Amino acid sequence: MSPLNTSERVRFFSEDRWTAGVVGLGYVGLPLLLTASESGLGAIGFDVSESLVESLGGGNSHIDDISDEQLRIGLDAGVEFSSDPSSLKGADAIFICVPSPLGRNREPDLSYIRSAAETVASVAQQGQLIVLESTTYPGTTEDYLVPALAEVGLELDSDVHIAFSPERVSPGDDMKTGEIPKVVGGVSDASGDVAEAVYRRLVPSVHRVSSARTAEMAKLLENTYRSVNIGLINEMAQLSHELGIDIWEVVDAAATKPFGYQPFYPGPGVGGHCIPLDPQFLAWRAREANFSTRFIDTAEQVNSKMPAYNVDRITRLLNGAGKPVFGTEILGVGIAYKRDIADDRESASLDVLAELRARGAIISVLDDTVGADRILSHGYEPASIDDLSRYTLAAVLTDHTDVDYARLAAEVPLVFDTRGVFRRLGIESESVVAL
Repeated sequence: MSPLNTSERVRFFSEDRWTAGVVGLGYVGLPLLLTASESGLGAIGFDVSESLVESLGGGNSHIDDISDEQLRIGLDAGVEFSSDPSSLKGADAIFICVPSPLGRNREPDLSYIRSAAETVASVAQQGQLIVLESTTYPGTTEDYLVPALAEVGLELDSDVHIAFSPERVSPGDDMKTGEIPKVVGGVSDASGDVAEAVYRRLVPSVHRVSSARTAEMAKLLENTYRSVNIGLINEMAQLSHELGIDIWEVVDAAATKPFGYQPFYPGPGVGGHCIPLDPQFLAWRAREANFSTRFIDTAEQVNSKMPAYNVDRITRLLNGAGKPVFGTEILGVGIAYKRDIADDRESASLDVLAELRARGAIISVLDDTVGADRILSHGYEPASIDDLSRYTLAAVLTDHTDVDYARLAAEVPLVFDTRGVFRRLGIESESVVAL
């Protein structure tokens, strides 16, 4: 095989019609795949789940941000789905978008990335660009993708180009994948050149950095920034309560400053696939380097204890009304980690309800967005807005917009609002107590 001509690959990806292959068809991979199709490119989606591939091929989307109609438009445009790794041989650029969770001891679980790297290496072709998008610690792209491809005789820049570009997805928001700026860093300068050309066909704004490690670090900084600031506001909420101050009023006041301040809001804790997890990748990598991440660790401690703090507040509310937690019917309003999405991964709402149940409360859940099947899978009874009289207390844990909050306040004796939704909607009621 003759060595790759990097400038020719840049020209090809910049000007010609090429095919994107996406490994992992979840919240990151499926939108990326359809973005490629919408950009006029070929699109091949690979996932190890045969049932998922079959469902997607039938036009049934499994994520909130992609409608069945959008998926069917993609299928009509030629998007292919497969559980056969050899399908990726037809791709010119392969994007790895697999989960990167934490293990039992909060260490990075890179088994999905390792498996994806091996799968891609087994079918990789000369001239392909391989990009990792999964969130991970700095150095992963070099540590896993480069050796996996070298083991099958494909050398960096001579045979394939390799890069990292952190996924940027905000479930439930109007901004589409193709509208979000992308950070791109190659394992080498040549790989960075090719990756930049690829992403400029997918998104309107590309920020090129000097290396894959820099791009990996940028992703962790983005979410660590959020984690630290959420930890700060959660601690401020606890202090404000002790001082008899309304934290929601405080945030509204501070947010009037047009510079040097960005509002963050307290809640039941942190949830989702990024904020509870990503800073721990950085903390783990820092420990390997014998470096102490004090801000990250402190924020994690505050955020991880926030569900228990909310339960203590609920317990005090019930005690004030002469009611015990044990045996009391409590309505959990929302178990998704974020408003108006059906995603309950790493949701702090579930941690609050689990602790209440451990203390003997009888828990039901109102969350039409997540749906009855997911509610039942967590062991809770799905509730209806038409049957509120049975509950002594309702805890608003996720502020979905489809909930009749005025009715909730009118029919449930005690409502604990962890999201500030009643204030935001201008609903005043003596039954409502805000975090």
